Amino acid sequence: MNLDIEKFLEETAPKIDKIIEKYIPRKFSKESVLFKVNQPLYSYNLEPLNKAIAEPIWDMLDRGGKRWRPAMFMLICEALGKERDYCLDFSIIPEVIHNGTLIIDDIEDSSELRRGKPCTYKIFQLDIAVNAGNGMYYLPLLPIMVNRQRLHLEIQRNVYEIYVQEMINLSMGQAMDIAWHRGIANADSVSEQDYLQMCAYKTGTLARMSAKLAAVLSGADNQLTEKLGRLAECIGVAFQMQDDVLDLTGQEFAKKKGGVGQDISEGKRSLMVIYTLQKANLSDKKRLIEILNMHTNDQNLRNEAIAIMQKYGAIEQVKITAEKMVIESWKEVDKLLPTPEAKEKLKAFAEFLIKRKK
Repeated sequence: MNLDIEKFLEETAPKIDKIIEKYIPRKFSKESVLFKVNQPLYSYNLEPLNKAIAEPIWDMLDRGGKRWRPAMFMLICEALGKERDYCLDFSIIPEVIHNGTLIIDDIEDSSELRRGKPCTYKIFQLDIAVNAGNGMYYLPLLPIMVNRQRLHLEIQRNVYEIYVQEMINLSMGQAMDIAWHRGIANADSVSEQDYLQMCAYKTGTLARMSAKLAAVLSGADNQLTEKLGRLAECIGVAFQMQDDVLDLTGQEFAKKKGGVGQDISEGKRSLMVIYTLQKANLSDKKRLIEILNMHTNDQNLRNEAIAIMQKYGAIEQVKITAEKMVIESWKEVDKLLPTPEAKEKLKAFAEFLIKRKK
């Protein structure tokens, strides 16, 4: 087994974008899939849909991103004995939702940059960005509506149930994150378990959605579906941890977000912050909380906060925690997956995501 993960992701991304475009076109027309399942009663007024939905959505999607959730969907289908492209249209569901959450997240965080460009709300204004972001939570359900004749009723029910449950989780996780980085709701006494629950809700949820959709559509039983969901959740949480590490240490990664330590400016209670607050002396603890509550863009203050976290080994500890989570969850699915070679590809994929440098 020799799967070049980086190359696989590079090759997969345009394939996924093509499927997204099939359902959410860059420019709506009367022939668009949307109107085949939801025909207008009075008129096709396409210009506002193109200006206020298609344009902002594709402005975000064209900024890139690894498209790792649909890639993982493909590898899970393969590990379950299906063709890698089996039910590929459904893989866009969590990916489009993810990009919608980025649009909304930037508004909630008052961010300036996303992937090296001004945030969507900065370009299209707040009202259009909110509506487009929310639209991305529902438009990717079009593949289910279009292909419902292919799907057994029980599978349809399971797919919708997975979607609804994970969307609820997503809102719960975002609520926790917002409350903490605003410095309210016991923000300075957040435990490791609290943080992991927030991540399981927020970052883990779309990875879990992707895995469980792939499993259900590939005919996996409930036990294997849940275990694959748990593995994907751990991958998603570990991916977030690595994001947090790169925000503090990765110059190239951080440049696209507005500089090293953007999470400090947002006051985020990352796992590195939690570990530091558990170990730090009173003076360092007080100073770190003070800087986080400033929501400052001063790079010197950001660097000071990073130095405090480095002093207590928090960054290295997070890397260890992330790797341990994925290893332990892998043990749960290892013996249950039927195809050895495809299984090894999935394992290599998980390891790549948590050790990446950008």
